[in-house]
This record gives sequence, structure tokens and C-alpha cells, in this order.
Amino acid sequence: MAAATHQTTQTGQDEVTDLSKQYDTPMGLAHSTMQTLKDRIKLHYDLASDYYLNLWGEHIHHGYWATDEAKAKDTKEVAQVNLIRLLLEVSKVSEGARVLDTGCGIGGTSRFLASELGCTVTGITISTKQVEMATRLTKTEAAKQIQGDDKTVTPDADGFIALGKGKVRFIELDAEKMGEYFASDAGTFDAVWISEALSHFPNKALFFQNAFKVLKQGGKLVLADWFKGEGLDQTQFDNDIKPIEDGMLLPPLCTQPDYVKFATDAGLKVFHEPKDISKDVSKTWDISWSLVQNPSLWAFAFSQGRDGIAFLQAFRAMRRGYSNGSFRYAVMSFQK
Repeated sequence: MAAATHQTTQTGQDEVTDLSKQYDTPMGLAHSTMQTLKDRIKLHYDLASDYYLNLWGEHIHHGYWATDEAKAKDTKEVAQVNLIRLLLEVSKVSEGARVLDTGCGIGGTSRFLASELGCTVTGITISTKQVEMATRLTKTEAAKQIQGDDKTVTPDADGFIALGKGKVRFIELDAEKMGEYFASDAGTFDAVWISEALSHFPNKALFFQNAFKVLKQGGKLVLADWFKGEGLDQTQFDNDIKPIEDGMLLPPLCTQPDYVKFATDAGLKVFHEPKDISKDVSKTWDISWSLVQNPSLWAFAFSQGRDGIAFLQAFRAMRRGYSNGSFRYAVMSFQK
């Protein structure tokens, strides 16, 4: 393989590098079945989560740069925590809450809620690897709190690890089965938290129904996600949205009003209307596109087959979609 240089061409936000041209692949292919898509998502996160940790750190979600000053000086790590703080602001989740972190990744948000707010957090993910990584990272963080030479961290009888003022555990679980899995805990969670995971779910209406089941009366559903813009024509969809759905392993993307309807149909009330923050998170993909200009990363993606390359190529589509306004990002919250 020839060494790749970092020359680029730029059209709006559709930057092409020598690496991306070298690994060009057809985009916009359809998924076969929803179960096949789930299997591909699980495999993707099992294989790629170590790379996610190296690229993005412990928080596998967008950063939030709310002001010009923040855009100029805040690191992605600071911006990622600021997104969590924004979700707390729009949901008013309180200290000490019992939280179900759905699609928890490698546990960054779960650990933040436990250590900073004293929450009792159960994180669920479809990925075996992510459960292992989240537990390991949590034990490493918890060990720093232990006085003396023995830094052994032992979970309690329910699998929770004490962290700061709270505690956290991680479970491998298909989120579409959470209503059944937590049937004995129905009506006991103060909050269901889901950040950039619901877009992966084939049956989104089922998720809102399950969230209603597990929440206690007055409990909150806290949500951040990716959306397609409203009223797109076929050309906009084909150029900007289909490559994102393909590369990011997504079933058809929804609009923001779609989520509101799913929630209200499930019996939830709007607590905070969708807040579109697209212009304040899009910098995430400028940073990400720069970070992935690494020949070894593209070689790894190539070794994983077409899905690996399509994933990296989708970074360009994300930047283009944000620039064109066809791809959106919003936070919102609902209450039982």
C-alpha cells in the first residue's frame, strides 16, 4: 500500500483526502433485514470501541460548543461534557436519581452521572466489548478513590461499583428488550437517558413504550440524537442522508417531530421541546475527520470489510449534511 499524504480538496464541507480517495467505496446501500443490521451494529462496536476510545475518549458522542468563545477555545473533551450538562439542563434530572443509560457506550456518561450527581446508574449496550471496557474504565476510576495500598474494586451484590457519590453497573442487553428485562423494576427509574443511540434502533416506537414502562411517575426521558431535516427532496436525501444511514449503520432516520409523536403516543408528555443545536455540535465532525487521517486506521477499517470503510467515509457525509442543513442534531426531554 502506497504511503498516503494529507493533501485535500474542499467543496463546502465535503473534504476529500488522499486516504479517503484510496479507500473509496459505493455509498447509500440498503440494509437487508433489521436483525442483520442489529448484528452488524453489535459487531461494529465490538471491533471498533478501542478505536473510539483512542479517537474520542470516554464519551462517544458529539461535543457542544454553545458560544463563539467556546468554539474558539474548548477542546472536544470539554465540549462533550458540556453536552451532558445541556441534557441535565433541559431535563432537570436531580442528584441521586436512579438512571437507565440506554446505549451507554463505554460508560462515560454513566460515570459522570454517578460521580458528579450521585446517581445510581445502570448502563446497557448491545456490545459485549463495550460492557467489558466500561467496567474496566469504571474500576480504574473507582480505584483512585480508595485509600491505602489495596486498590481492589469489588462490585456489590447487584453488580454496582461505587463511584464518587453514586454507583454504576453495565449490562449487555438489546435495548429493544429492556421493558421485558426490567419488568420487575417497572415504574422505578427516575430517568431514562439515551444519547445518540436511538437512531440505531429499528423499532423506535417500542423504545418510547419501554421507557414509559420503566419510568416512575414524574420520571424523565432525556434524549439527544441525529435527525434528517424536514421536507428534504429526493436529491438531498440521496446525497446527504442515505450515505449517513449506510455508513453509520442506521435504519431510516427520523425528523425531530417524529420523536415527539412517538413519545406522546406512548403516553409521555413533552417536558422540553426539541432544541436544535446543529450549528453548535457540527465542529465534532471537523475534528473527527482530521483525527481519522491516519493510514493505520483506514487499513484497519479496510480489514473489516465494506462496513468499516463506509463508516469512515460517512464522516464526510456528516460534515456535508450539517453544512447543507439536511442533517440535524437536537436534544429534548419528556416526562411520565
